[in-house]
Amino acid sequence: MSTAQPPTPTPEQEPAAEKPLDLAGIGIGPFNLSLAALAHGVPTLRTAFYDQRPAFHWHPGLLIDGATIQVPFLADLVTLADPGSPWSFLTYLKTHERLFPFYVAERFHIERAEYDAYCRWVSEQLPGLHFGHQIDAVRWHHEYGLFEIDFTRLGPDGEGEALGRTYARNLVLGVGTEPYVPEPLRPLADAPGVPVLHSADYLEHRERLLATGQVTVIGSGQSGAEVFLDLLRNRPLGAEGLHWLARTPAFAPMEYSKLGLEQFSPDYTRHFHTLPEAMRDQLLPRQWQLYKGIAHETIDAIHHELYRRAQHLNDWPGAVLTPGVTVRTAGRIAAARLELHLEHGEQGTRTRHTTEAVVLATGYRERRVDTLLAALDPYIRRDSSERPRVDTDHRLVLDPLIKGSVYVQNAERHTHGVGTPDLGLAAWRSAVILNALTAEPAYPLPPRTAFTTFGLQPSGPCGSVIGSRTLPDQRDRFARTRT
Repeated sequence: MSTAQPPTPTPEQEPAAEKPLDLAGIGIGPFNLSLAALAHGVPTLRTAFYDQRPAFHWHPGLLIDGATIQVPFLADLVTLADPGSPWSFLTYLKTHERLFPFYVAERFHIERAEYDAYCRWVSEQLPGLHFGHQIDAVRWHHEYGLFEIDFTRLGPDGEGEALGRTYARNLVLGVGTEPYVPEPLRPLADAPGVPVLHSADYLEHRERLLATGQVTVIGSGQSGAEVFLDLLRNRPLGAEGLHWLARTPAFAPMEYSKLGLEQFSPDYTRHFHTLPEAMRDQLLPRQWQLYKGIAHETIDAIHHELYRRAQHLNDWPGAVLTPGVTVRTAGRIAAARLELHLEHGEQGTRTRHTTEAVVLATGYRERRVDTLLAALDPYIRRDSSERPRVDTDHRLVLDPLIKGSVYVQNAERHTHGVGTPDLGLAAWRSAVILNALTAEPAYPLPPRTAFTTFGLQPSGPCGSVIGSRTLPDQRDRFARTRT
């Protein structure tokens, strides 16, 4: 008699409603990958994560040689919640026998390409990840008291191979963001063959852009700076043919002071969440330098390259940098020419700018999930601007008829502030979500994480006091020290 054991059934083959997942993740970007990695350390939780892409890739069009991520390497998928995790960046280095070279290099900020490689390593080793799975619909099954999830398993060519269904007590949406194209430029960006592209696709078109006579980069953030610098370094001396335009009043540095960075701490996230909706909406645009500025090193490198070229040319290089302008309209004026109609906000002046190609470093917007969550839409509570309400645990506020929870990752900037898309808060947010799912905290988190006390009222977890409830009266101290 054969002693061979039958293969263990996968979650797709099991009677899904009889053995539901505790948590189903939709999307496998860095944030849900962080959650999956930390969930792996909680054996009592049954989880699975799905993504329609065939494999993990992080902004492949922006993996420019030498470009670094803007957070320290400690802001990996797990370390700030569990330094001993087997999925840390340091473990990745040790596995690839690069731990000592990294130590000698003394690099606090790693290259984008290495971060992408690290995440891919985790995604290839971590169980419970299902790439090539397109989520088609999500419903709440009232009889089962579970979320019912329909998916299509995709083949190598991206075509559907099989349909499947699974059930989960809770969901987490990590579908990420998508490139944002300003309205005046959408007709050109959507037209086939027109050289107007988003920076997300930069590397795919890099060689063509380097061979183009006049190129315009639009956007003042880190991506725009990296694209402009790469083009500048690789175009002929004296024939740069570059314009860099931005709406912001200056090509400004990222806020990187130590106390400024505390606005990317859990303390500030909790404080921001307690503010009235109107105040949160006022704050976000004023904080643009926290997330739309440029790294000091990149600004220095751009200025150095411009100065080097001016020195060799004994003249100004052919690169024009103009902040404070907006693109009003745009169109084609010839087979190989584009025309942008510009307006300068401070001067109140307008002009026309011609170019042969445009790179839009205009950022990203939260990916819409209206179709995916159409069946749940009647149960989602919304704010005065029709945005989903999100509680302090990153959970959508739902009608009480829905007994399960839907968590969101990188879709709650309007409720949790500028740290929402920041990689430095990935592990902490993942731990918060997992702790909400377990009877005892799976990952104990510190009640305080910043020296700054944000506000005069407590905003700590579970009502705990962050800093002092009231400011000390300084008058007594001064009275005691007088002679």
